[in-house]
Amino acid sequence: MRALVVEDDKDLNRQLAAALADAGFAVDTAADGEEGYFLGDTEPYDVVILDIGLPKIDGISILEQWRRSDRKMPVILLTARDRWSDKVTGMDAGADDYLAKPFHMEELLARVRAQIRRASGHVKSEIECGPIRLDTKSARVTCDGLPVKLTSHEFRLLAYLMHHNGRVVSRTELVEHLYDQDFDRDSNTIEVFIGRLRKKIPGDVIQTVRGLGYRMSQGPDEA
Repeated sequence: MRALVVEDDKDLNRQLAAALADAGFAVDTAADGEEGYFLGDTEPYDVVILDIGLPKIDGISILEQWRRSDRKMPVILLTARDRWSDKVTGMDAGADDYLAKPFHMEELLARVRAQIRRASGHVKSEIECGPIRLDTKSARVTCDGLPVKLTSHEFRLLAYLMHHNGRVVSRTELVEHLYDQDFDRDSNTIEVFIGRLRKKIPGDVIQTVRGLGYRMSQGPDEA
């Protein structure tokens, strides 16, 4: 999963990026509206945390431009203002959620998880696929009830596939959603991580769809 943080307060920007990284996200950051708009308009994100009071371009204007361009990623607005009229303006501009500063980081992370689940069609905090269960709240994976120890990249890959369970996901899409902007992206590494995952969970749960990509299955009994 990949997140974008657009926040001009350096300390808060750093804290948000660290919290999201600890929660298993690949994170890109921007400190002004101009850079934030460009990243959100050109890169695929699973969620965006967007401050309203930004230099160069304000957050509401950025969001309106994204939505006019049919950018559909979930966007959580941050603001130092807590007036109901500001919330209405933000939601009308296309925001999916709204959080006033100061806030608890755990609340933000809970809202992030909820938006990502909804965007992929899930309503519960636990996602199941055959014997595999992903607890999005704790970022833990179990197989037949037993914990599965994964590296950060393995977890991101499995989590993305499970959020999009039943759909064929291409290597290109996986690369775009698993790595931050500065990572040396190579689609061949996806095969390596898939191979590692298949050694830790039943191999038939992740299906290779020749020429197209990968798909999570329910296992050998899937029709």
